[in-house]
Amino acid sequence: MTTSTKENASQRKKVLPAVLVLEDGRIFRGRAYGAVGETFGEAVFSTGMTGYQETLTDPSYDRQIVVATAPQIGNTGWNDEDDESRRMWVSGYVVRDPARVPSNWRAKRSLDDELVAQGVVGISGIDTRALTRHLRERGSMRAGVFSGDAIAPDADLLARVQDQPHMKGASLYEEVATTAAYVVPAIGEKRFTVAAIDLGIKGMTPHRMAERGIEVHVLPATVTPEDVYAVAPDGVFFSNGPGDPATADGPVALMTAVLERRTPLFGICFGNQILGRALGFGTYKLKYGHRGINQPVQDRTTGKVEVTAHNHGFAVDAPLDRVSETPFGRAEVSHVCLNDNVVEGLQLLDQPAFSVQYHPEAAAGPHDAAYLFDRFVSLMEGQRA
Repeated sequence: MTTSTKENASQRKKVLPAVLVLEDGRIFRGRAYGAVGETFGEAVFSTGMTGYQETLTDPSYDRQIVVATAPQIGNTGWNDEDDESRRMWVSGYVVRDPARVPSNWRAKRSLDDELVAQGVVGISGIDTRALTRHLRERGSMRAGVFSGDAIAPDADLLARVQDQPHMKGASLYEEVATTAAYVVPAIGEKRFTVAAIDLGIKGMTPHRMAERGIEVHVLPATVTPEDVYAVAPDGVFFSNGPGDPATADGPVALMTAVLERRTPLFGICFGNQILGRALGFGTYKLKYGHRGINQPVQDRTTGKVEVTAHNHGFAVDAPLDRVSETPFGRAEVSHVCLNDNVVEGLQLLDQPAFSVQYHPEAAAGPHDAAYLFDRFVSLMEGQRA
């Protein structure tokens, strides 16, 4: 949870101290950035050189303090077009060298101003390279950022950080999902209808489907199978989202019902983990996760290597060396991360269902994986035929 006090224009010109405290006792001292106050979350690092606006508004980052590994952040300011959801979801933001003045024709205001407006507490002026190396060696961990009057003796701040809940076991998808269904209309001629289960969906995802003639019905995470099939879907999509997939029994039950009806199914990120659980595989927490827009993944069905956008701290525990028997037929690992052999995709061989662990909507990120939306369209075409 984040609490903050918003500064007025004159106060923000002052250099206020800030402290980042990790649960293992490591402390970094810097300057306040964004809102002033205190915040708690899981400290993680993101390796993207660009795309901070999409990162900050990605619901998958709920309750996480994001460390930007790129040394300078804020050069392009903040615009009104690139948000991926209705607000920032990060608990806090950590940067080394914030831009003093934004320089981009699309910018409406500075990143600092937007962080203040949305109450996101941050810290700047620290050695983010040292922090990233620490997290990579020790793993993602609980942390707190404190600035201004929130700064207290180190021992007191550390005790408060250590009193925070862990990410493992956290059920967060319901707090970021929509509470009311809405429709994203097809662009051009409507070809298909898709029911998209919002577990923390990014705005670009239904847009990518709409570009392919799909009318997308975005539904709350708590919908029933009856709610899903009330829209007469040609396919069902399960989105990205935050938290531990081991807590997502409701979405697993919903996906099981979809698989039983053999409806074409596509999942990304959290949706990939839900498919893994529905097929009988386990999930586990990664040491420090994959976050950024430069992660190499191989599509094992084609041998092609893609540069992809990631944001996940959990993964599916499925065998890489064989086809598995599941309650819904044979399944195999379709994609794998070339850095560490983490499962990055699953597909069923006996019915139309597949998923990937990364973000093919490319917001922000490369477009290597855009074909996955076309693959989903092909499944729906095949089922209709």
